[in-house]
Amino acid sequence: MTRLLLLAALLLPGAVVAGTRGLAPGDDLARAVASAAPGDELILEAGEHAGPVTLDRPLTLTGAPGAILDGGGAGSVVTVTAPDVAIRGLTIRGSGSDRTAMDAGVNLLKGARGAIVEDNTLVGNLHGVRIQGAPDATVRGNDITGRGGRQAEAGNGVSVWNAPGALVEGNSIRLGRDGIFSNTSKRDVFRNNRMERTRFAIHYMYTNDSVIEGNVSTDNTVGYAIMFSDRLRITGNISEGDRDHGLLLNSANRSEITGNRVTGRLLPAARWLTGEQGADDSMGPTEDPGPAGDRIGPEKCLFVYNANRNAIRGNRFEGCGIGIHFTAGAEGNAVSGNAFIGNREQVKYVGTRNLDWSDAGRGNFWSDNPAFDLDGDGISDAAYRPNDIMDQVIWTTPQARLLVTSPAVQVIRWAQSRFPATLPGGVLDSAPLMAPPDASP
Repeated sequence: MTRLLLLAALLLPGAVVAGTRGLAPGDDLARAVASAAPGDELILEAGEHAGPVTLDRPLTLTGAPGAILDGGGAGSVVTVTAPDVAIRGLTIRGSGSDRTAMDAGVNLLKGARGAIVEDNTLVGNLHGVRIQGAPDATVRGNDITGRGGRQAEAGNGVSVWNAPGALVEGNSIRLGRDGIFSNTSKRDVFRNNRMERTRFAIHYMYTNDSVIEGNVSTDNTVGYAIMFSDRLRITGNISEGDRDHGLLLNSANRSEITGNRVTGRLLPAARWLTGEQGADDSMGPTEDPGPAGDRIGPEKCLFVYNANRNAIRGNRFEGCGIGIHFTAGAEGNAVSGNAFIGNREQVKYVGTRNLDWSDAGRGNFWSDNPAFDLDGDGISDAAYRPNDIMDQVIWTTPQARLLVTSPAVQVIRWAQSRFPATLPGGVLDSAPLMAPPDASP
């Protein structure tokens, strides 16, 4: 019966049966593509194959173990212009260095709808994978190592431009400029990726209605830089040991930021003694945090700049210089159910309005709050205010830090604690939590 069905399919007008062809090193890959039928699979055998190549018809390009496709340092190694192309199992290297042309290991152009790039190793290309207008593309399970040296001259691990429906998941990305960069796109999903030693682990510009979920950022300048993007779901991500910001929201509005964790990390003594930290030119020097074993973390766990109407709930901000910094007219944000633990300064709010960071009788946990709970309901019996007049003086006049321990400052702070009406506008948590909620991704 199976043979009869196959024979009938072959006799149908216009019927196409996909074929498989193996290519040894030295075979002409471009000629093989030109002679392939739609749906064929080209398998590159172990060894080095010469690129670059353009896939202009629906094909699967597969690498046997040990197969290397080298672009020879000119242009993109693989350029895809046709829909339904899959590229799997290859080591791809040797793109050009033209930053204007955005040379890449794999370059998915507008016609590459539904392209799949998975389980490849991309090494030393200007950009790893570039999705340039190709809708519904998938970049999954790749190991991407960018170029060291000056970050301004490097490319991104994955670049997304105007590519609705892009799925970028399960990739490991290191070095280069940004781990994943998205610009002018929508309905994208970035999930379960790991980024390290880049500028921004994930960088959003003008990307709306999208999801950033379950990613891990370590040892980057900024973990998640979200700019000019709306209606996002940012959940279950980790920033550990990033340097400037764990999470940055700049003109990002009406989004959900939930269940994320931003922490510093313990630095072994040996790493400082050998000068390993900051030795890579692509990373830049890092300030010595003090004695070995100190936790070094972002300057700010969360920086909110002119970002409005966001829900910031169930996150853990730990071991940063500032737990959360609100400024530049950030309004209408709901902040509750978060844990602020061991930050040198829990909140910096530059503004005069009164903000109550609690929702439905539930606020946040503050590790420096000397709270008490006589009725045992898990909510402190007294409100918590993270800042006072002296904090605002220090923000505007940093030299005033020299006076922080003076008797005059202590008297002012004592008076404010006894007469709350003298406190300035700012953040108030009217229902602080007695224990940190589970904010682990």
